[in-house]
Amino acid sequence: MTPRTQSPLPLSAPIALAATITLAAPIALAGLIALAALMAHAAPAAAQQQAHVPAAGEALGQVEFATSCAPEVREDFNRAVAMLHSFWYRAAEAAFTDVARDNPGCAMAYWGVAMSRFRQLWERPTPEDVRIGRGALESAAVTGAVSERERGYIEALSRVYDDADDADYLSRKLAYEQAMESLRETYPDDVEVEVFYALSLLGTAAASPKDETYARQKKARAMLEGVFEQYPDHPGVAHYIIHSSDYPALADGGLPAAQRYASIAPDAPHALHMPSHIFTRLGLWDESIASNLAAAQAARRDGWTGEELHATDYLAYAYLQEGRDREARAILDRLPEVRARLNESDSNYPAGLYALAAIPARYAVERRKSAEAAALEVPEGWFPGGPMCWAEATLWFARGLGAVNTGNLADARRTVDDLAACEKRLRAASLALWANTVDVQGRAVEAWLAAAGEDHEEAIEGLRAAADLEDGADKPPITPGAVIPVRELLGELLLELGRSAEALAAFEAALESSPNRFRSLHGAAVAARATGEDEKAREYLSRFTELTRRADRERPEVR
Repeated sequence: MTPRTQSPLPLSAPIALAATITLAAPIALAGLIALAALMAHAAPAAAQQQAHVPAAGEALGQVEFATSCAPEVREDFNRAVAMLHSFWYRAAEAAFTDVARDNPGCAMAYWGVAMSRFRQLWERPTPEDVRIGRGALESAAVTGAVSERERGYIEALSRVYDDADDADYLSRKLAYEQAMESLRETYPDDVEVEVFYALSLLGTAAASPKDETYARQKKARAMLEGVFEQYPDHPGVAHYIIHSSDYPALADGGLPAAQRYASIAPDAPHALHMPSHIFTRLGLWDESIASNLAAAQAARRDGWTGEELHATDYLAYAYLQEGRDREARAILDRLPEVRARLNESDSNYPAGLYALAAIPARYAVERRKSAEAAALEVPEGWFPGGPMCWAEATLWFARGLGAVNTGNLADARRTVDDLAACEKRLRAASLALWANTVDVQGRAVEAWLAAAGEDHEEAIEGLRAAADLEDGADKPPITPGAVIPVRELLGELLLELGRSAEALAAFEAALESSPNRFRSLHGAAVAARATGEDEKAREYLSRFTELTRRADRERPEVR
């Protein structure tokens, strides 16, 4: 594959020499200074964890990113960009650093290091990320990019790092998006510019309040689908189509890319996992299980513990929907061993933390084991707390529901207080997605408490309000979904109160946004039968029977 356009600037003789291994003396000195600066900035991170750099024979997809770097490093540079497109950040950073070592005059290698620290669909850069990213861009400036296009990439990325101490993260991402839009207008036929611009749109969408029109996501997907037709083996194109479709209303459109991405880059752990985002949205549990078994194995082989945990969270979720509880239990039993390998230098550390909380919470709640849920504790030393309290909040939520169901109302009230305090910390840290999630959890437990006090109307009103809030906000991207959708809880309460028609409506609404869930399908079948809608009852029961064809047959619903 070749880019649609090369740099439009002819290279003068001195600049051409600068792009070769045999450097002119002044430019060679600048490159060596840049390399020394890069290594000095990167040394602490490298000391924390040795990165695995995929070998030349490993399949990562096809990328051609035109640069003025030496021809000898072109293939290595393209492979580093392919790793970047599959969010293999640690490996990409190591690969770009190797390119800089082999060709110190390659300014874009330093850009690649800085891009590896800008995980724009995941968490915001840490102070360490900012330090290394800034240092890499300073190294690029010392070297000097030889084309306007390369300077455009570097200047766009500087919008993220230059004002990191003063400007909020969303403002910096918007500035980066605008700079990439300008670069795309200048080079409208350049594949990589188009793909990175599409990613910038998804990055600002992820950091912004929910847009019911999904304007950025739809714009990005339309651009990427056009590129996908021409370049079906480009890893970033398939990957970002999936991200642009990771919403209930858009998920169908992401299925072709989801079915293709793993075969494009089968040696990239995240490429094996990412299709399951769409499979989960569509309730395709067999496909999600296959995807995440492969992804977890690849991530473990690579030593990427955060990604391993991320995949196993999705895997446990899928197993529980099919009633395969013993397999989910095996994942739960391995968590202490996996936690021992997770550290803050992991590029998917937050996703790993979330999985450590979500897997035990899901295992208890999905199986309706209230005593197990009520006994959930936050393991000492597992979570950093503070503004990352969303991890503990997942356990508190499950414990609160379990405490209500087992009659320990005082503990449930303490859980509501814990969730409220966590929400306040999250809003103070401008983590709106997580604050909304924790707010929903607190409201749900509070409503469940009202139901326990037989204030049924207050409970129903509270659950409806929480469900509306949950539906009106995007989920954090590292989660496969809520521990239990609040609208599903609402359906179960209504069914228990004998309000079967309202319960059926609640279950059907839950299935609309979270298809093929065990508890919603079963609840819909029971509610439909209770309302006399026998045809619907048979349909839901048939779907439930198909869903649980490989279930362990330990749950009462299956028996």
